[in-house]
Amino acid sequence: MPAPREHRRPRGHGGRAAPAPSLRRLLSSPVSTPRSADSGHDGRPTGSRAGETPMPPGRSAVIAMQRLARILAVLDDAGVVGATAERLISVAGYGDKAPEDQLGVDLKNLKKQGWQIDNVAPAGAPGRYRMVSGDNRLQVKLTAPQRAALQRAVLLAERSDLAKRLGVRPAAVPEGIGSIVIRKPKGDKLSLAFQSVQLRSRIRFTYKGTSRLVHPGTVRFQNYKWYLSGVEDGSDLVKHFVVSEMSDIALETPGTGAEVPSARRIPLHPLRWEVDAPTEVTLRTTRDFVPDVIRWLNEPDTQVERDDAVDLTYTVTHRHAFRARLYVLGPRVTITQGADVYDELVVELRDMAGL
Repeated sequence: MPAPREHRRPRGHGGRAAPAPSLRRLLSSPVSTPRSADSGHDGRPTGSRAGETPMPPGRSAVIAMQRLARILAVLDDAGVVGATAERLISVAGYGDKAPEDQLGVDLKNLKKQGWQIDNVAPAGAPGRYRMVSGDNRLQVKLTAPQRAALQRAVLLAERSDLAKRLGVRPAAVPEGIGSIVIRKPKGDKLSLAFQSVQLRSRIRFTYKGTSRLVHPGTVRFQNYKWYLSGVEDGSDLVKHFVVSEMSDIALETPGTGAEVPSARRIPLHPLRWEVDAPTEVTLRTTRDFVPDVIRWLNEPDTQVERDDAVDLTYTVTHRHAFRARLYVLGPRVTITQGADVYDELVVELRDMAGL
């Protein structure tokens, strides 16, 4: 009878255990492991102390990648506030052997792989590190000569947005070099929306028949659509615009856009989208139809019982979506407060009827 086959764990090069695919995808290039006192000139263990079990081949590389993954996770979770060096040292588990130096080596390795990690602490203060979210493919995929050539090109064009992604510090660029190059608005709507954010340019466009001038904040994909979030000129309300519904798009000079408050995630329900200025609207219905109104318009801000009717008050921030649901409710509701919404409803109905 043939001997049973032994199922061995897949091995990588040199007999080392292959690291987990998710970590290997995250950290795609070789990683320098901080050397310990028991390591040789090439970083490999020279032996083991009395009573210690030697580390299996390849195990140190896996541990290093796991450590870097933990550091990235903490930095990502910390957001714009950043994480202290003490916190990163704690999660990395360096031990007592020069943990600050080991953290410096790990951060250097991450930067080499394209991650932008800045020390935002004041001079002389303990380190606080912030990771800037972005696309690191330019750093990872380009060779050193290719990256240097591209850095020279973006410097001559004064494309600070690309220079930052390529690791060029603005303070290192002498004054008077290059000239401002504004990309011609030949791209599609989404490209122009991204350009407005990258160049901090005010963006003009027509949206639902109205001309808009917006200070851009973010461009994000949600609910199967791309949205440009920003503040209209002269307002402080963050609004969300569906990029595919924008037309006649034009960008103004770079730097004309003002700082935009952090745009929170767009709510899933269209009635909660902040497209228009908040307006209070009161609908009157009968008790029998209250469940229908709530089903289509969600819970009201207030609900007032009357002798033969019920008044439901809503704060409307997306009038188009609100009107669409009023059409479904039909004669079950009447508008008792909110003249602007009522007038828009009448105008829209006249247009539908061709009057």
